[in-house]
Amino acid sequence: MKHLIAPSLLAADFTRLPEEVKMVNDSQADWLHLDVMDGRFVPNITFGMFIIEAIKKLSSKPLDVHLMIVEPEKYVEDIRKAGADVITVHYEACTHLHRVIQQIKETGAKAGVALNPHTPAAVLEEVLEDIDLILVMSVNPGFGGQKFIYNTIPKIRRLKDMLTVRNAHALIEVDGGVGLQNAETLLQAGANVLVAGSSVFKSPDPTDTIRRLKEIGAELKKFV
Repeated sequence: MKHLIAPSLLAADFTRLPEEVKMVNDSQADWLHLDVMDGRFVPNITFGMFIIEAIKKLSSKPLDVHLMIVEPEKYVEDIRKAGADVITVHYEACTHLHRVIQQIKETGAKAGVALNPHTPAAVLEEVLEDIDLILVMSVNPGFGGQKFIYNTIPKIRRLKDMLTVRNAHALIEVDGGVGLQNAETLLQAGANVLVAGSSVFKSPDPTDTIRRLKEIGAELKKFV
């Protein structure tokens, strides 16, 4: 199985939400990426449990839920019940990160940790064996359609090296400014999962863009 493509619903047309989700269902996408924002950890506000539940009913793809919120531990169980298959919290939002990771795993979901652009890879050294996914933010979180931060690429390489040394198997996911113009570079650096928002939903042919993103890169074993 190739690397994974996770279209980000944040960039979709929310007046046509069922049609947008159906497009993803019918495409070669692997996951559907949902950004939950609270207006505190990031400036913007998106949606919560009720919308996740509605999307779960429409989606045939696993839901990759990215929590850009403070105190995520208060909501992990409800997010899982709403339909999340992968739950990612921010390192910067968790005082007791290891406990939150264990909390996610206890629900049966895959556990991810996200790093903001300014946060070094080294902060994850002590939890590498405990997590299923590392989400590398390649834009400042909170809004879609931003330009890719190229310092992300050496961070991906460092994370890949760290995982190799520890014989850990977390996937490396990249979110922000990802598209056909940089997908191959990201995969070569060590990324396994590409979150593509505007590059998919704003393209003339989103299904074909997903196909082209999927055709880049190497084989990867099934994750969820």
